Formats: sequence, structure tokens, C-alpha cells
Amino acid sequence: MNEQASFKDEGIEGALYLVPTPIGNLEDMTFRAVRILKEADVIAAEDTRQTMKLCRHFEIETSLVSYHEHNKRKSGEAIIDQIKAGKDIALVSDAGMPAISDPGQDLVQLAIKEGIKVISLPGANAALTSLIASGLSTEHFKFIGFLPRQNKQRLQFLEEIKQTRATLLFYESPHRLKEALEAMHKVLGNRQISISRELTKKFEEYQRGTIEQAVAWCETGTVKGEFCLVVEGSNEQEEENQWWEALTTIQHVNHYVELGMPSKEAIKQVAKERNVQKRVIYADYHHD
Repeated sequence: MNEQASFKDEGIEGALYLVPTPIGNLEDMTFRAVRILKEADVIAAEDTRQTMKLCRHFEIETSLVSYHEHNKRKSGEAIIDQIKAGKDIALVSDAGMPAISDPGQDLVQLAIKEGIKVISLPGANAALTSLIASGLSTEHFKFIGFLPRQNKQRLQFLEEIKQTRATLLFYESPHRLKEALEAMHKVLGNRQISISRELTKKFEEYQRGTIEQAVAWCETGTVKGEFCLVVEGSNEQEEENQWWEALTTIQHVNHYVELGMPSKEAIKQVAKERNVQKRVIYADYHHD
């Protein structure tokens, strides 16, 4: 086991601090987050221009370095070297928790591998903020993040998580929102959904209802800003009554082929669902 005593010998060796920033309302910045950003030797930011605005507001004068998806390898190595030299580095994303749908996860993994302390601060997070106001179950939930951009991969991925009982949490951009909702309706059915946008800002908005209603809302609603989608999980009845029981093996395979799966992958999926060997499904499908 890799043991970490976060605050033992504090100040003697460098550490990586994961500092959440507001997702909209600057009042959601914590006192501790401001202090850590002021005390750190360097702030590693996804977008230094965006973080500079935050620093000016809170009178933080710590120097900034860039760390994002396109330079994470080179910049990550430089950051690790600085921490090994005894410096404290604070990592921030543009908004919310660093390392969530964010290249910060790679830096965390690298730091742990190098035996560096990784200290995370609590703070703003869009997915959980949406979840607790959705009205859907918070007992169990699964964070998905962004769906694949291509429709074929998107449908396949939704098929893979279709039977998940936990409430599902998604992020989506405005120009792909309607396509994502249509894919959800096609694969997951007409479940309950809560859609939020502009969280903690002046124009914060929630839409709660069914996925079908959400698709219709896209035609008339304000589709701007970043969206959080909270979707009802699969219920017990869906788990017990296999949806494909009335289908022949051929029809079952063709269902996935029509969703864009290669026949080889479709056969593999059907074999898994029917709990039979792949060669049996293959023989039935190709014999036909």
C-alpha cells in the first residue's frame, strides 16, 4: 500500500494541492482554497487567462503555469520536478474540481507514482450540485461525464450502461445536447431526467421531466452554456425481465447491428446477455 500522512512534516517537502474553483458564483470559493492558492509556490492552471481573473478577484499574486490536455506530458514532468525540489504546486481547472473530466487526473497519477503527497480540497462540483437538486435518487449514482461525440460510439456506450441501476450523471455541451438526448431516448427509453445549466449563475435553470419532454424542450428552450444531465437509473423490473426474451437470436444480433455495432461485437454482446458461448450465436447468425 502507498501510505500518505498528508500533514506530517508539513512544509518540509513539496506537495500537489488539488484546489476546486467556483463553477459560476465566486462566493463559492472557500477560505481555505484562497489561502492555499496564496501560499503555493506555483499555480498550475488549465487556462491561465481564466485563472488570472480569479486571482485578481481574490488578490492572489502566485505565479501561474499552464497545464492542459495538449501540454500535460511536458508540463506535468516539469511540475513534478518542482515538487521534488520542495515546492508546493496548486492545481486548478477552469471551474469546479480539478481531475474530474480533466487532464489533472494524469498529474495526480504521476505524483502518486513518484511518492509525492496529493492533498485534495473540497469544493464546487457541477455534477453533484445537479444531482442533489434533481429530485432523483441520490442513494447510488454513477458519474459518466461526456458521452462519445460520434453517434455510433454514443449509442454503443449507452447500451453498455443501460442496465445500471444507479442514477447517471452526464456533462454535455450545448451543440450536442439534442443528439445526446435523442440517443438516450432510443437506448434508455423514456426515463426521468433533470437538466441544469448555468449553475450558481444569474441564469441558472433546471428542466425536470422525461427524456422525451427534454428532446422537445431543445426546440424551444435556451440551449446555451454547459449542461449537467441527471438520468434515472434502470429499475428492478427492467433487470428481471430481459428485454430481448421475445426476440430470436438473429433479431437480437440485428438489434445491435442497427445501432451501429459491427456484427462481431454484436454477437459477442448477445452471447453475454444470453449466457451462451459466442460460437453458438455465430453459427445461428451466419447459418441464417
